[in-house]
Amino acid sequence: MGMLSKEAVPIYGLLILPLPLLVLAGYLLPTLGVLSWSLSMPEVGVQNYAAILESSNLQAVIWRTLRICLLTTLISVAIAYLIAYRWRFATVRGRQFIELFVLLPFWLSMLIRAFAWLVLLRNTGPINEGLLGLGWVDAPLPLVRNELGALIGMVHFMVPYAVFPLMSSMRQVDDSLLRAASGLGADHWQVMRAVFLPLTLPGLAAASVIVFVFSLGCFVTPALLGGGKAAMLAEYIYVQMFQLSNWGLGAALSIVLMLMVVGCTLLFGQLVGFRRLLGRAES
Repeated sequence: MGMLSKEAVPIYGLLILPLPLLVLAGYLLPTLGVLSWSLSMPEVGVQNYAAILESSNLQAVIWRTLRICLLTTLISVAIAYLIAYRWRFATVRGRQFIELFVLLPFWLSMLIRAFAWLVLLRNTGPINEGLLGLGWVDAPLPLVRNELGALIGMVHFMVPYAVFPLMSSMRQVDDSLLRAASGLGADHWQVMRAVFLPLTLPGLAAASVIVFVFSLGCFVTPALLGGGKAAMLAEYIYVQMFQLSNWGLGAALSIVLMLMVVGCTLLFGQLVGFRRLLGRAES
């Protein structure tokens, strides 16, 4: 195809004009509205942000959210890496089998999965009944309605989101590099540590960002499996706005949550590099 004429460039510019307008209408304006609520309700001022800084309960919710999200990210990405690694070196039939089970959770509602874990993890559920029947425990383990239950449900929900960027990154690893390392005398673990792992770091970083950001806004799973004992920031915002009608404080917490998302994304970008995180622009 020939080069685009100078007259065609403005036309293509007009074609993409709806995109920034959509971003403006769908994201920027609502965010500014939430920001205005945080500074004007119940009265004009920064009292809502001062309450966040002064309240030990609010700070505990924020730190609990960061702790659960960090643990969810570490566990989910570790499990996803093992799944993606097995997929990378599987046969065609094996890859299809793994892809089916990775996609299967997307066909089920988050609410259904949360209730399923609630049934499995409760004191009279199959897991505790099985442990009691085997004599491994003397009393039911507290697996639900606490931080552990919320963590288990969130990990189950987040693993598929981490698998796909890791699969994409591992698929780009050249097999000849692995064979060359083995030919030079490196064993399996040395090839994995010195060659394969560094080449898949961009996918690892992308998976970490996706899981961490999604975890920050997770609401249904920790609300059901946490039983109110593992309230995270998204759940606390919902309570403030729709149960207590404290719109100003809820809006301020929403802005704090948004800043946490942006800050964590920038931090990951600085640690790994946005160019490596997003892939080479030339490719």
